[in-house]
Amino acid sequence: MKNFIYPFLLILISCSSAYFCRAEEPAGKNIRFGIVTDPHYADADANGTRFYRESTSKMAECVEKMNQEKVSFLVELGDFKDQGKPASEEKTLAFLKTIEAEFAKFAGPRYHVLGNHDQDSISKKLFLDNVENTGIPKDKSYYSFIKEGIQFIVLDANFKKDGTPYDHGNFDWKDANVPQEELDWLKKTLSDHDGKSIVFIHQRLDSDGDECVRNSPEIRKALSDSGKVTAVFNGHAHNGGLKKIDGISYYTLKAMIEKSGPENNSYAIVEVNKDATLKVIGFRKAASADLK
Repeated sequence: MKNFIYPFLLILISCSSAYFCRAEEPAGKNIRFGIVTDPHYADADANGTRFYRESTSKMAECVEKMNQEKVSFLVELGDFKDQGKPASEEKTLAFLKTIEAEFAKFAGPRYHVLGNHDQDSISKKLFLDNVENTGIPKDKSYYSFIKEGIQFIVLDANFKKDGTPYDHGNFDWKDANVPQEELDWLKKTLSDHDGKSIVFIHQRLDSDGDECVRNSPEIRKALSDSGKVTAVFNGHAHNGGLKKIDGISYYTLKAMIEKSGPENNSYAIVEVNKDATLKVIGFRKAASADLK
């Protein structure tokens, strides 16, 4: 398949301010961070358009680029690993450790967002125990941190409608929810600090379809009501996308797993400028965008 070049998408956003839930750092400096999503790594044969084994080499390319560019931190937006057939806890843990070893070659802070496949044959605890979220306690599946005065919020939608967490494949990917306790935490985290905020989540929040969080309207309202969130970055929908709702940009990064060959890799660098504009620089399949 030919390597397509995606034009920059120009949209206007109203960038208000937001802050964070840890020690505050001086604001005003530019910051650049990396994002990657849906590697779905497994030592398994390709299935349709998904080439599981190639995700280690694709991740190696991504990490090498992020190190060259000296980004401040790197976030993977979920579905970090997959499972074999038949599924087993032992094998899926081995897949997780393999892709985490590649991700750990990034020379800086790194963070994980939980995707539905990250609980396909292991528990949330097992996943979190075997990855590093820099400076974050091991038991936290949703959390926040501050870089250069900007608050970054990681959400976890791996809960069923009744609030039960996904566990060892006990979930329906169409039934993703942010439970009330987490939603209350989100509102408090946004209200407690001034300045800009950026949100990371695996599933989409920008509509009400199958690939979206079931209570996404409530979450979008919390983000909009705060007046502080400039952008939301997510994965899950492998084809990517971009929407603007109530002045907030919702950017879906294309999946790393899709199709064979380095030309079909996908990852991006996000630049947050002093004037509160954001710029997404996409590599390989990933779409670039100017968010003003």
